[in-house]
Amino acid sequence: MKRKDRNAVHTLAHGESPLPLYHRLYVILRERIVNGDYRAGHVLPSEADLMTSFGVSRITVKRALDDLAAEGLVERSRGRGTTVTQAGASMRVGSPISASIDGLLTSLSVIGQGTSVEIDAFEYQPANPYVAEQLRIPVGTVVQRASRVRHLNSEPFSHSTSYVLESIGRSFTADDMLNTPLIDLIQRSVTIAQVQQAITCTLADNVSARLLKVSVGSPLLKLRRVFIDTDGRPVDFAEILYTPDRFEYRMTWSRNANNQLEVDTENTAISL
Repeated sequence: MKRKDRNAVHTLAHGESPLPLYHRLYVILRERIVNGDYRAGHVLPSEADLMTSFGVSRITVKRALDDLAAEGLVERSRGRGTTVTQAGASMRVGSPISASIDGLLTSLSVIGQGTSVEIDAFEYQPANPYVAEQLRIPVGTVVQRASRVRHLNSEPFSHSTSYVLESIGRSFTADDMLNTPLIDLIQRSVTIAQVQQAITCTLADNVSARLLKVSVGSPLLKLRRVFIDTDGRPVDFAEILYTPDRFEYRMTWSRNANNQLEVDTENTAISL
């Protein structure tokens, strides 16, 4: 199983993004709060630690934290540091669009078979509030977490983090994931009846930058998917980051018999 150097250094100062450094840092920290990485009461890394991690000046860090505070996501206090507020931890991106797309599972399987995968992490851990909400399970329920990087022509194009119900995750190993698409492994245990998906954008943080070989703050496409079985039970929640120059999601809308536009499932495609 291939693994990469976790000590690789990336800084916000690298790259040619038009966004100011403080705003790039603000977006990264905000993303971590909204995603549940930093929960209510969590104390963010100190200004000195953020300066070291992202290779920026103290004034850049201070302005990013001030913007988070102005938005009500954190509280700043001398001696206590910067703490995530309940309001900040409660923020969630709007409910994903629910769609049953014929051919999506086939497309995911084909992508898996036509690319190579690198396992960055494979473990069982308690679900944080955000993951628990997506899978509709109690906070702290053990789930399988896997972090993978997919390569096409030896270059990384996606970084995915999946959270699978433990009962299903125990049916396969990390080595299985090297050779078989995750969707195929899951469907050995259950049948996927629906996929809820949301597409948005984000900036690469220090982890995704290392894995995708881009600069911190580089733009990425972000997909969030919840896979639901025939019993209406979410069995897998995944977040996938794509480099925009190597990924395209195409969707066609057609007018139905009721003169309303709807997704044409036969002309929905993922392109690499």
